[in-house]
Amino acid sequence: MARSSTPGEGTRPRVRHAGQLGWDDGLYEEGPEKSEDSGTGERRTASGESGHRRGGPKRRGKTGKRRVLRWGASVLALLIIGGAGAGYLYYEHLNSNLKKADLTLGDRKMADHKANAAGQTPMNILLIGSDARDSKENQKLGGAKNTFGAPPLADVQMLLHLSADRSNMSVISMPRDTMLKIPKCTDPETKKVYPATTGLKMTNETLDRGGPGCTVATWYELTGITIDHFMMIDFSGVISMADAIGGVPVCVKGNVYSHTSAGKGSGLKLEKGTTKIKGKQALQWLRTRYGFEDGTDLGRTHAQHMYMNSMVRELRKGTKLTDPGKLMALAEAATDALTVDKGDNGLGSIDRLYDLAEELKKVPTKRITMTTMPNVYGTGALKERVLPKPGEADQLFQMVRDDIPLDGKASKRKAPAAAKKPTASPAEIPVTVRNGTRTDTEYPAKGRASAVKELLAGKGFTQTAIDAQNTGAAKRTGILFPTVDMEGNAQAVAKALGIPLSAVKKSTDVSGITLTVGADWREDGDYHAPSAKEKTPESARALNGDDKTACMDIQPGFGW
Repeated sequence: MARSSTPGEGTRPRVRHAGQLGWDDGLYEEGPEKSEDSGTGERRTASGESGHRRGGPKRRGKTGKRRVLRWGASVLALLIIGGAGAGYLYYEHLNSNLKKADLTLGDRKMADHKANAAGQTPMNILLIGSDARDSKENQKLGGAKNTFGAPPLADVQMLLHLSADRSNMSVISMPRDTMLKIPKCTDPETKKVYPATTGLKMTNETLDRGGPGCTVATWYELTGITIDHFMMIDFSGVISMADAIGGVPVCVKGNVYSHTSAGKGSGLKLEKGTTKIKGKQALQWLRTRYGFEDGTDLGRTHAQHMYMNSMVRELRKGTKLTDPGKLMALAEAATDALTVDKGDNGLGSIDRLYDLAEELKKVPTKRITMTTMPNVYGTGALKERVLPKPGEADQLFQMVRDDIPLDGKASKRKAPAAAKKPTASPAEIPVTVRNGTRTDTEYPAKGRASAVKELLAGKGFTQTAIDAQNTGAAKRTGILFPTVDMEGNAQAVAKALGIPLSAVKKSTDVSGITLTVGADWREDGDYHAPSAKEKTPESARALNGDDKTACMDIQPGFGW
């Protein structure tokens, strides 16, 4: 799958437009905790460093436009951008509103998807919400004044996975307080190179290392999930969306007021039970932390999942989307608030968004599953931050990599495609072996590439060489091949070693069949592939799109 950028599409955009609303800001102060503020106008990052936050289409008939209205609205609501009017009027103008940036800024190229027996492939879209404070309208709403005008941080990150057969959809949220290593990224505008971090950084800092493409690269490094597109968005479309559909029903288990004596909180004030929220109140709900559950970003993430599911249900009713004036305003807000990946296969046009809507609309709400990356709190200096939960986080990632539904229902996936026949005998197949067994806490296991080379020789693969120059860490053992005619030979290598065919992928990052021994094969002996459990970990807090009973717990001390 080609991911090249289209020449001449410009450099990384700086999102600056009227009406932009920050993801983590609002009517009251609720930015970084006070421990992160040096009191000098500088923000302290989780690592203790100080610094300012930086940062012609086809015409469709009337019937087609109406379809765009209905289903485009449903889809883009899920993406929190409110694109119900996309395709309704003046395509050229709306197209010009869209901002575009490179898909990935990392050095590691993403492997192509593995198609199922029917030739279908999944689709993964990274949704990024910025906390920008770079418009007068947004600054009037309040928030951390010392960061006005600073480029945004990626305070909301959600990976949307559309299954290959389009029967189900999964969303994985990563809390903004997650600590991880960020890979090397190069800013496409300034050409500044940001080296890979040696220590752990907060995931929301990725956006300030060249743009959304660095957030994509970080997700790929962590999860091994190939990402096809990204959408970077803010809240300016959310308010218009909530108003256009007549409000979004949300539920709280008690009276709640998100406000502290120190001035923190979103200002949300709701009575116990279900309320339809609009505009400013919808923004408050989406950014409320103090007052929900334990007062952390984890509760806020769960509240966002409830809101998104409820909004999709309202949009699919379609009863409120009939006013052309509202739809036009909605289209303006949505496209003006959106930055997407550019290039020949990017989402940089209304038609591309329409095509995406056509794919996503195939999934019924009962097969939409919202989850949070399983996590644990850190210790010491990281005690208020979270880390991916060992075992369970990768279990969730592997289910997505293997296209396994997260809702626990029987999969409609086609059986895996049969292995292709090799075009040569084992003795005629050149193989390069790399030692990628290094982890965050362990040095590379000594001699692993040589040991696997010997295993291959014992299977008849005598043309095996060791690549000692490329020893980057790999969590999972895998085999890459550069051209379609080598697929059968690469699969023969996998079969000989017991490596699953799902780990054999096409990639232009290699010039020949390349086997990387991952951290899952640090010990001598045969390879034992970890099988994905077809069960979503309870710690992921799965929420079904049809669940109308979901209701937020209230944090003690925030009732009224």
